[in-house]
Amino acid sequence: MNVTADKFIGGRVIVRQMESGFRSGLDAVMLAASIPAEAGQEVLELGAGAGAASLCLARRANCSVFGIEINPELVILADENAAENDLSERMRFVAGDALHPPAELRRAFEHVMCNPPFHDEDGQTSPDAGRALALQDRGTLGDWLTGGMKRVVSNGTFTAILRADRLNEALTALGERGVSVFPLWPRSGEAAKRILVRAVKGSRAPFALLPGLVLHEAGSNYTRAANAILRDGHALEFQRA
Repeated sequence: MNVTADKFIGGRVIVRQMESGFRSGLDAVMLAASIPAEAGQEVLELGAGAGAASLCLARRANCSVFGIEINPELVILADENAAENDLSERMRFVAGDALHPPAELRRAFEHVMCNPPFHDEDGQTSPDAGRALALQDRGTLGDWLTGGMKRVVSNGTFTAILRADRLNEALTALGERGVSVFPLWPRSGEAAKRILVRAVKGSRAPFALLPGLVLHEAGSNYTRAANAILRDGHALEFQRA
């Protein structure tokens, strides 16, 4: 297994991940930054891969993070990454199907997060089997979202990062009450390609479309607000207006 060692949040987290196949990047950091975990709380990540999002969250917040990943090689890699980042005491990864969690993780958590497969109808299929499994949802996106909500305590949060054009499917699965959507704008004036969707279990608050975050200046440089998250490891201000 050929791996690379990649720096996240300004080098505060080093993630070894497979050289080929699905590789974590901006989406994982933004997802981790959006989780409102507090000290002592427990967070579950569905489809954890090599652990990038979980590691970034554990580095920022003094919480415990558990991850489910279907690929046993990635589970080993994620546990090794936790150890190499001195976070093993608060992290654990388990091999299993995120849609059918192993018994030890079939319980409720204060927060659940996922970067689920969300490519389906665009006709693009990766020749790499691992990458295809991580990216192609094959009609299961709704199952990932409803399955994630099942693992959340009352008043806890479920957060997912999705392709923006699949928002309608997300709202069909989660409903609109207690749901907030945070767009990630590539540049000012451009349509969002990614969105963060958060649902608060049991909330009756009306649907909220939040201001979101502009990622890049007119050129290729990140905005100051994006850099605070991607480089400095700050939390994403995921608040209702």
